[in-house]
Amino acid sequence: MNVTNRNFIQETVRTAILRCLQQDRASGLDPRAEEIFRSPSAARIKEEIIGVGKKLWQRQYVDGNGGNISYRITPEYVICTPTMCSKGDLAPEDLSLINRENTRVCGDRPHTSEVLLHLEIYKAVPQARAVIHCHPPHATAYAIAGLVPPGNVIPEQEVFVGPLLVTPYETPGTKKFAETVLPYVKQHNTILLANHGIVCWADTVTHAEWLVEIVDTYCRTILLAQSVGPINTITAGKISELLEIKKRLGLPDSRFDAQEPTPSDALFVPHDFCADESISDNARKRIPQEQIDELVVKMTDQIMELLSQKE
Repeated sequence: MNVTNRNFIQETVRTAILRCLQQDRASGLDPRAEEIFRSPSAARIKEEIIGVGKKLWQRQYVDGNGGNISYRITPEYVICTPTMCSKGDLAPEDLSLINRENTRVCGDRPHTSEVLLHLEIYKAVPQARAVIHCHPPHATAYAIAGLVPPGNVIPEQEVFVGPLLVTPYETPGTKKFAETVLPYVKQHNTILLANHGIVCWADTVTHAEWLVEIVDTYCRTILLAQSVGPINTITAGKISELLEIKKRLGLPDSRFDAQEPTPSDALFVPHDFCADESISDNARKRIPQEQIDELVVKMTDQIMELLSQKE
């Protein structure tokens, strides 16, 4: 059995386990969750997610059922894409509403297992409202090689994205994988995920998709330029001017003084709603994500062993 088959089996097992755990999801949850999920604001966000999903697929930044998109509609709730669905084929009924504990509270389809990555970003970065994870080929090529493209070359990259880095590899969909971005995500809105792809956060789903376009075009352009000749870099003085523009836009950058907050480090303003931050006792009694991950791996190993006996 190859890696693709194992990934498919693992995703199927995880989906089945999560669906079993959803049976009591309605107990102890905010009664306004359904109102939030069916609101006009949520409808607009769903349409934006669907449109961005089509752009990602058309530009070949996702393939198969790969990639995931989310939007934090209130401090407590996130709208996200489902598992096992092409981002080019999304419909409003495919999307789910989950809480910060990764419990699906609205929507019929199981949500993506990789939303753990999104939730860690939302917890770490108050100004993050949207997260996109996908596999643009040129940026992913750098992530696979464990390399980053040279910086200080193109103004748009410096202003909107900035320096890139590669996280350590962990199995996608696990809590360990989600936590790989935590040391970097406050100062980087776009991160290369080792042997996997990229993740971007922004204030809107559309703006997060722009970051995907910018970074993959940048990586592709660098690869082309390196085949032509030496790369000319922007001088330090001119980079300082670009960083001033970046500060005015409120975008993060690892080159800023760590003690100097960007203008967007403001209090989170809910999108038409103000969710209750309290969590009931029933909501707190959740199976730890680490136990779910261990169970998924164990069951996948058993299925793989069984199938190998038939070959």
